[in-house]
Amino acid sequence: MRLKDKVAVVTGGGSGFGAGIAQRYAAEGAAVLVNDVNDDNGEGVVKSLREAGGKAAYVHADVSKDADTRSMLEAALKEFGRVDIVVNNAGVSHRNQPVLDVSEAEFDRVFNINVKAMYWSTQHFVPQFRKQGGGTFVNIASTAGVRPRPGLVWYNGSKGALIVISKTLAVELAPDRIRVNCINPVAGETPLLATFMGQDTPEIREKFIATIPLGRFSQPLDIANAALFLASDDAGFITGVCLEVDGGRCV
Repeated sequence: MRLKDKVAVVTGGGSGFGAGIAQRYAAEGAAVLVNDVNDDNGEGVVKSLREAGGKAAYVHADVSKDADTRSMLEAALKEFGRVDIVVNNAGVSHRNQPVLDVSEAEFDRVFNINVKAMYWSTQHFVPQFRKQGGGTFVNIASTAGVRPRPGLVWYNGSKGALIVISKTLAVELAPDRIRVNCINPVAGETPLLATFMGQDTPEIREKFIATIPLGRFSQPLDIANAALFLASDDAGFITGVCLEVDGGRCV
C-alpha cells in the first residue's frame, strides 16, 4: 500500500487518465476525492472505487473557477480531514485544425482549464500543504509541450506553460516540503483522442501511432503508474521533474 493513509484530489477524475489515476491510488490505499463536471462519470468512478473497497467521494467543480476550486479543498477536508496529493489532470483541447481557424472562445477555454486552473489550485492547496507541513502536486501536461504537433498550436502552448509552471513551483515551494512534478503523456485512449487527431479514423490512428516507437497509444494505466510513483514516498527526493510517458515519442 504505497499511499496508505494519504488523501488525494484528482481533477477530471471521471474518465480517461483521471479515472485511471483515481483507481490506482485507491488500490494503493489512498482516500480519493474525484472531481469532474460530468456528474454521471464522476459518481460512477466513485461507485466503482467504493465497490472495490476503497474510500472515495465526488465533488462537482469547474477547475477554472476560484470558488469551485475552493470547494474541492473544502470537500476533501470535510470528507477526509486533510489533503496530501493534488493531481491536476483536468484538461481540454481545441480540435486539430489550422491555427487561424481556432476561435477566441476555444483559445480561452483551453487556457482557462489547462493553465488558469493551476493558478487556482496553487492558491487554494498550497496554504493547506504549508499548514500540514508538506504535500505533493502531480500535474498532467503532455508531450505536446515538448514535441508539438501541427494543428494544435494553442493546446501545445498551454501544456508548455504547465511544464514551466510546474518546474518553477517546484523550486519556489521546495522549502515548504511541497513537491511538484508533472507527467507528459503521449496521445492516449481517452475521450480527447479524436479532438487531438481532428477525426478518428483507422488511417489517422495509424499515422499517429507511427510516430510512437513502442507502437501504441498510451493507456490510463500507463499514466496512473507514473502518477503513483511521483505521489509516493518512493519519489520523496524528486521534484521539478516532467516524466515523459510516451513510448519513445520524444526521443
